[in-house]
Amino acid sequence: MPQVIGVRFRDSAKVYYFSPEGAGGLAERDYVIVETARGQEAGIVAFPPREVADEDIPSKLKGILRPATALDLAEMERYRQREKRALVRCRDKVAECNLAMKVVRAEYNFNGTYLTFYFTAENRVDFRALVKDLARTFKTRIELHQIGVRDEVKLLGGCGLCGRPHCCATWLAEFRPISIRMAKQQDLPLSPMEISGVCGRLLCCLAYENELYAQIKKEMPQIGSTVQTPRGLARVISVNVPQETITVRLQDDVTCTFTPQELNPSVEQMQEPLPKRPRKGRG
Repeated sequence: MPQVIGVRFRDSAKVYYFSPEGAGGLAERDYVIVETARGQEAGIVAFPPREVADEDIPSKLKGILRPATALDLAEMERYRQREKRALVRCRDKVAECNLAMKVVRAEYNFNGTYLTFYFTAENRVDFRALVKDLARTFKTRIELHQIGVRDEVKLLGGCGLCGRPHCCATWLAEFRPISIRMAKQQDLPLSPMEISGVCGRLLCCLAYENELYAQIKKEMPQIGSTVQTPRGLARVISVNVPQETITVRLQDDVTCTFTPQELNPSVEQMQEPLPKRPRKGRG
Protein backbone atom coordinates (compact mmCIF):
# COMPACT_ATOMS: atom_id res chain seq x y z
CA MET A 1 0.00 0.00 0.00
CA PRO A 2 1.26 3.52 -0.78
CA GLN A 3 2.28 5.93 1.93
CA VAL A 4 0.69 9.38 2.29
CA ILE A 5 0.93 12.34 4.61
CA GLY A 6 -2.30 14.05 5.76
CA VAL A 7 -2.61 17.83 5.55
CA ARG A 8 -5.55 20.04 6.50
CA PHE A 9 -5.93 23.77 5.88
CA ARG A 10 -8.19 24.55 8.84
CA ASP A 11 -8.57 22.80 12.19
CA SER A 12 -11.94 21.22 11.37
CA ALA A 13 -11.41 20.91 7.62
CA LYS A 14 -11.10 17.78 5.50
CA VAL A 15 -7.73 16.02 5.48
CA TYR A 16 -6.05 15.91 2.07
CA TYR A 17 -3.45 13.38 1.06
CA PHE A 18 0.00 14.37 -0.21
CA SER A 19 3.04 12.38 -1.15
CA PRO A 20 5.47 12.00 1.78
CA GLU A 21 8.30 12.93 -0.59
CA GLY A 22 10.08 15.87 0.99
CA ALA A 23 8.31 15.31 4.32
CA GLY A 24 11.27 13.92 6.21
CA GLY A 25 11.28 14.87 9.88
CA LEU A 26 7.79 16.37 9.85
CA ALA A 27 5.54 15.72 12.83
CA GLU A 28 1.86 16.23 13.56
CA ARG A 29 0.78 19.91 13.81
CA ASP A 30 3.82 21.12 11.83
CA TYR A 31 3.12 23.73 9.15
CA VAL A 32 4.04 22.89 5.57
CA ILE A 33 3.82 24.59 2.17
CA VAL A 34 2.03 22.50 -0.46
CA GLU A 35 0.91 22.95 -4.05
CA THR A 36 -2.88 22.96 -4.51
CA ALA A 37 -5.30 23.68 -7.35
CA ARG A 38 -5.35 27.30 -6.16
CA GLY A 39 -1.58 27.64 -5.95
CA GLN A 40 0.74 27.37 -2.98
CA GLU A 41 -0.93 27.09 0.41
CA ALA A 42 0.14 26.61 4.00
CA GLY A 43 -1.34 23.61 5.77
CA ILE A 44 -1.03 21.71 9.04
CA VAL A 45 0.20 18.12 9.16
CA ALA A 46 -2.78 16.07 10.37
CA PHE A 47 -0.79 12.84 10.57
CA PRO A 48 2.77 11.81 9.60
CA PRO A 49 3.44 9.40 6.69
CA ARG A 50 1.43 6.20 6.89
CA GLU A 51 0.01 3.55 4.57
CA VAL A 52 -3.48 3.79 3.07
CA ALA A 53 -5.45 1.63 0.65
CA ASP A 54 -5.09 2.36 -3.07
CA GLU A 55 -8.83 3.05 -3.44
CA ASP A 56 -8.62 5.82 -0.85
CA ILE A 57 -6.26 7.86 -3.02
CA PRO A 58 -8.34 9.90 -5.53
CA SER A 59 -5.56 10.77 -7.99
CA LYS A 60 -1.85 11.30 -8.39
CA LEU A 61 -0.49 12.80 -5.21
CA LYS A 62 1.37 16.07 -5.07
CA GLY A 63 4.37 16.34 -2.78
CA ILE A 64 5.23 18.60 0.11
CA LEU A 65 7.10 21.62 -1.24
CA ARG A 66 8.85 22.44 2.04
CA PRO A 67 8.30 22.97 5.75
CA ALA A 68 6.87 26.41 6.51
CA THR A 69 9.43 28.89 7.79
CA ALA A 70 8.99 31.53 10.47
CA LEU A 71 8.77 34.10 7.66
CA ASP A 72 5.94 32.12 6.02
CA LEU A 73 3.99 31.99 9.26
CA ALA A 74 4.51 35.70 9.89
CA GLU A 75 3.30 36.46 6.37
CA MET A 76 0.28 34.22 6.87
CA GLU A 77 -0.65 35.97 10.12
CA ARG A 78 -0.28 39.38 8.47
CA TYR A 79 -2.79 38.48 5.78
CA ARG A 80 -5.16 36.91 8.29
CA GLN A 81 -5.33 40.26 10.04
CA ARG A 82 -6.54 41.77 6.77
CA GLU A 83 -9.40 39.31 6.26
CA LYS A 84 -11.99 41.15 8.38
CA ARG A 85 -11.42 44.41 6.51
CA ALA A 86 -11.58 42.55 3.20
CA LEU A 87 -14.90 41.00 4.25
CA VAL A 88 -16.41 44.41 5.08
CA ARG A 89 -15.15 45.86 1.79
CA CYS A 90 -16.59 42.96 -0.19
CA ARG A 91 -19.99 43.30 1.49
CA ASP A 92 -20.01 46.98 0.55
CA LYS A 93 -19.26 46.08 -3.07
CA VAL A 94 -22.06 43.49 -3.08
CA ALA A 95 -24.50 46.12 -1.81
CA GLU A 96 -23.35 48.55 -4.53
CA CYS A 97 -23.93 45.90 -7.20
CA ASN A 98 -27.31 45.02 -5.62
CA LEU A 99 -26.56 41.29 -5.68
CA ALA A 100 -28.74 38.83 -3.76
CA MET A 101 -25.91 37.12 -1.91
CA LYS A 102 -24.56 37.01 1.64
CA VAL A 103 -20.77 37.11 1.99
CA VAL A 104 -19.83 34.96 4.96
CA ARG A 105 -16.06 34.95 5.12
CA ALA A 106 -12.90 36.25 3.45
CA GLU A 107 -9.80 34.06 3.38
CA TYR A 108 -6.31 34.84 2.07
CA ASN A 109 -3.79 32.16 1.23
CA PHE A 110 -0.58 32.29 3.23
CA ASN A 111 1.27 34.77 0.98
CA GLY A 112 -1.66 36.86 -0.25
CA THR A 113 -1.50 35.76 -3.89
CA TYR A 114 -5.21 35.00 -3.91
CA LEU A 115 -8.25 35.91 -1.83
CA THR A 116 -11.35 33.74 -1.51
CA PHE A 117 -14.79 35.01 -0.51
CA TYR A 118 -17.36 32.46 0.68
CA PHE A 119 -21.01 33.38 0.18
CA THR A 120 -24.52 31.96 0.37
CA ALA A 121 -27.35 32.68 -2.06
CA GLU A 122 -30.77 31.21 -2.69
CA ASN A 123 -30.40 31.46 -6.47
CA ARG A 124 -27.61 31.58 -9.00
CA VAL A 125 -25.74 34.90 -8.96
CA ASP A 126 -23.89 36.56 -11.84
CA PHE A 127 -20.87 38.00 -10.02
CA ARG A 128 -18.48 38.48 -12.94
CA ALA A 129 -18.53 42.27 -12.63
CA LEU A 130 -18.06 41.96 -8.87
CA VAL A 131 -14.95 39.78 -9.31
CA LYS A 132 -13.36 42.35 -11.63
CA ASP A 133 -14.13 45.14 -9.18
CA LEU A 134 -12.68 43.16 -6.25
CA ALA A 135 -9.54 42.32 -8.23
CA ARG A 136 -8.93 46.02 -8.87
CA THR A 137 -9.56 46.80 -5.21
CA PHE A 138 -7.36 44.13 -3.61
CA LYS A 139 -4.75 43.78 -6.40
CA THR A 140 -4.74 39.99 -6.16
CA ARG A 141 -6.46 36.96 -7.63
CA ILE A 142 -10.10 36.75 -6.48
CA GLU A 143 -12.26 33.66 -6.09
CA LEU A 144 -15.93 33.61 -5.03
CA HIS A 145 -17.11 30.30 -3.67
CA GLN A 146 -20.78 29.55 -3.00
CA ILE A 147 -21.47 27.39 0.06
CA GLY A 148 -24.51 25.83 1.73
CA VAL A 149 -26.05 26.65 5.09
CA ARG A 150 -24.14 23.87 6.85
CA ASP A 151 -20.83 25.18 5.53
CA GLU A 152 -21.83 28.66 6.66
CA VAL A 153 -22.17 27.48 10.27
CA LYS A 154 -18.90 25.57 9.94
CA LEU A 155 -17.09 28.75 8.91
CA LEU A 156 -18.74 31.10 11.42
CA GLY A 157 -18.78 28.79 14.45
CA GLY A 158 -21.01 29.25 17.48
CA CYS A 159 -22.84 27.02 19.98
CA GLY A 160 -25.47 24.38 19.37
CA LEU A 161 -28.62 23.39 21.26
CA CYS A 162 -26.48 21.38 23.67
CA GLY A 163 -24.58 24.51 24.70
CA ARG A 164 -21.28 23.27 23.28
CA PRO A 165 -19.43 24.63 20.22
CA HIS A 166 -20.70 23.27 16.91
CA CYS A 167 -19.16 19.91 16.01
CA CYS A 168 -18.68 21.03 12.40
CA ALA A 169 -16.66 24.06 13.51
CA THR A 170 -14.42 22.19 15.96
CA TRP A 171 -13.73 18.62 14.82
CA LEU A 172 -16.25 17.29 12.27
CA ALA A 173 -14.31 17.27 9.00
CA GLU A 174 -17.07 16.09 6.64
CA PHE A 175 -20.86 16.16 6.76
CA ARG A 176 -22.67 12.83 6.84
CA PRO A 177 -26.14 12.22 5.36
CA ILE A 178 -28.78 12.71 8.07
CA SER A 179 -32.38 11.49 7.80
CA ILE A 180 -35.57 11.80 9.85
CA ARG A 181 -35.44 8.02 10.18
CA MET A 182 -32.50 8.42 12.55
CA ALA A 183 -34.62 10.53 14.89
CA LYS A 184 -37.38 7.91 14.80
CA GLN A 185 -34.86 5.15 15.47
CA GLN A 186 -33.77 6.96 18.65
CA ASP A 187 -37.36 7.71 19.78
CA LEU A 188 -36.73 11.45 19.64
CA PRO A 189 -39.50 14.03 19.29
CA LEU A 190 -40.05 14.83 15.62
CA SER A 191 -40.54 18.54 16.21
CA PRO A 192 -38.26 20.44 13.78
CA MET A 193 -37.33 22.86 16.58
CA GLU A 194 -35.88 20.02 18.67
CA ILE A 195 -34.00 18.00 16.04
CA SER A 196 -32.71 20.82 13.81
CA GLY A 197 -29.47 22.73 14.24
CA VAL A 198 -28.67 26.43 13.86
CA CYS A 199 -28.25 25.82 10.13
CA GLY A 200 -31.89 24.70 9.86
CA ARG A 201 -30.91 21.17 8.84
CA LEU A 202 -31.23 17.99 10.90
CA LEU A 203 -28.69 17.77 13.72
CA CYS A 204 -25.41 16.10 12.74
CA CYS A 205 -25.33 14.35 16.13
CA LEU A 206 -28.36 12.24 15.13
CA ALA A 207 -25.86 10.01 13.33
CA TYR A 208 -23.52 9.49 16.27
CA GLU A 209 -25.55 6.84 18.11
CA ASN A 210 -27.84 5.70 15.32
CA GLU A 211 -25.96 2.45 14.62
CA LEU A 212 -25.89 1.60 18.34
CA TYR A 213 -29.64 2.16 18.65
CA ALA A 214 -30.30 -0.02 15.60
CA GLN A 215 -28.10 -2.81 16.95
CA ILE A 216 -29.63 -2.81 20.44
CA LYS A 217 -33.19 -2.62 19.15
CA LYS A 218 -32.60 -5.79 17.11
CA GLU A 219 -32.07 -7.63 20.38
CA MET A 220 -35.21 -6.21 21.98
CA PRO A 221 -38.85 -7.19 21.41
CA GLN A 222 -41.10 -4.70 19.65
CA ILE A 223 -43.57 -2.55 21.55
CA GLY A 224 -46.93 -4.34 21.68
CA SER A 225 -45.44 -7.81 21.37
CA THR A 226 -46.01 -10.56 23.95
CA VAL A 227 -43.14 -11.97 25.99
CA GLN A 228 -42.56 -14.48 28.74
CA THR A 229 -41.21 -12.86 31.92
CA PRO A 230 -40.16 -14.35 35.27
CA ARG A 231 -43.60 -13.22 36.50
CA GLY A 232 -45.60 -14.64 33.62
CA LEU A 233 -46.87 -13.44 30.25
CA ALA A 234 -46.75 -9.71 29.59
CA ARG A 235 -47.01 -7.18 26.82
CA VAL A 236 -44.15 -4.81 25.99
CA ILE A 237 -45.17 -1.18 26.49
CA SER A 238 -41.78 0.61 26.16
CA VAL A 239 -38.07 0.04 25.64
CA ASN A 240 -35.15 2.07 26.98
CA VAL A 241 -32.19 1.71 24.63
CA PRO A 242 -29.58 3.65 26.68
CA GLN A 243 -30.31 1.53 29.77
CA GLU A 244 -31.08 -1.58 27.69
CA THR A 245 -34.26 -2.31 29.64
CA ILE A 246 -37.82 -3.27 28.67
CA THR A 247 -40.98 -2.22 30.48
CA VAL A 248 -43.92 -4.65 30.30
CA ARG A 249 -47.48 -4.82 31.59
CA LEU A 250 -48.44 -8.07 33.30
CA GLN A 251 -51.86 -9.71 33.24
CA ASP A 252 -52.70 -8.18 36.63
CA ASP A 253 -52.05 -4.71 35.12
CA VAL A 254 -48.78 -4.31 37.01
CA THR A 255 -45.83 -2.83 35.12
CA CYS A 256 -42.31 -4.20 35.55
CA THR A 257 -38.93 -3.56 33.99
CA PHE A 258 -36.59 -6.32 32.81
CA THR A 259 -33.41 -6.74 30.80
CA PRO A 260 -33.59 -8.56 27.43
CA GLN A 261 -31.81 -11.56 28.96
CA GLU A 262 -34.66 -12.04 31.45
CA LEU A 263 -37.33 -12.28 28.77
CA ASN A 264 -38.34 -14.90 26.26
CA PRO A 265 -39.54 -13.06 23.15
CA SER A 266 -40.53 -16.27 21.36
CA VAL A 267 -44.07 -16.29 22.77
CA GLU A 268 -46.38 -15.03 20.02
CA GLN A 269 -49.80 -15.28 21.68
CA MET A 270 -51.00 -15.03 25.23
CA GLN A 271 -53.05 -17.83 26.72
CA GLU A 272 -55.28 -15.27 28.37
CA PRO A 273 -55.78 -11.72 27.10
CA LEU A 274 -54.43 -8.89 29.20
CA PRO A 275 -57.12 -6.84 30.93
CA LYS A 276 -57.71 -3.45 29.39
CA ARG A 277 -57.33 -0.37 31.51
CA PRO A 278 -60.68 1.20 32.34
CA ARG A 279 -61.23 4.50 30.63
CA LYS A 280 -61.97 7.45 32.84
CA GLY A 281 -65.36 9.03 32.38
CA ARG A 282 -65.78 12.64 31.45
CA GLY A 283 -68.18 13.39 34.23
